[in-house]
Amino acid sequence: MLFEARNIRKSYTLPGQAPIPILRGIDLQVRPGEMLTVIGASGSGKTTLLNMLGTLDTPDEGELLFEGEPLYRKGNYLLSQKELAAFRNRKIGFVFQFHHLLSDFTAVENVALPEFIATGKLVPAKKRAEMLLSELGLKERYEHLPSELSGGEQQRVAIARSLMNNPKLILADEPSGNLDSRNSRMLYELMAGLSRERRTSFVIVTHNEEYAALADRCLHMQDGLLHELNPAVPAS
Repeated sequence: MLFEARNIRKSYTLPGQAPIPILRGIDLQVRPGEMLTVIGASGSGKTTLLNMLGTLDTPDEGELLFEGEPLYRKGNYLLSQKELAAFRNRKIGFVFQFHHLLSDFTAVENVALPEFIATGKLVPAKKRAEMLLSELGLKERYEHLPSELSGGEQQRVAIARSLMNNPKLILADEPSGNLDSRNSRMLYELMAGLSRERRTSFVIVTHNEEYAALADRCLHMQDGLLHELNPAVPAS
């Protein structure tokens, strides 16, 4: 198993109020090369769950394991903050609704950034970034700034950036939220193809049930719990 979350619980407390439970005991397994989607109403805890899977937030209870090795157990991460940051850089890619591209950097510079941060070597990072952009149909956009790209192109740059360090898991939070229906479907088909071809696992939070159905598995988040909507399909 690539990733496991066991009995993950999380509550938030506002001043003068009782704790508000968001995650009420999440159990989740992600297989190598699997595309998994999570749907649910706004406020159901989908983004909170994604932050837990990405080690960007701390559960109140439960366990997190990556390739069988524990990351979080009994109220504590087993890695230092520096080690967690290095783990995320190597093992996990992130794609956000608003893509978060650096406005003063070109497409190739944005994509190269994760490898440059990890290695300090810019030239090989840019060469690999160009390969990824070409693979995603953006060969003619290497030197374009984000403001010179369409919304769909910006999200493909964001996906290329998430793939830069060959992560085994990519977490995507409403990646098509700002795209029209045509570009949204193209984006989900692109991610499904990358999952199959690269055996990269995707966990995608979305409101769109039509596109969610393109995944190997679709889960519904309700009342802080996950419910499977379609039978598990082993990743090929």
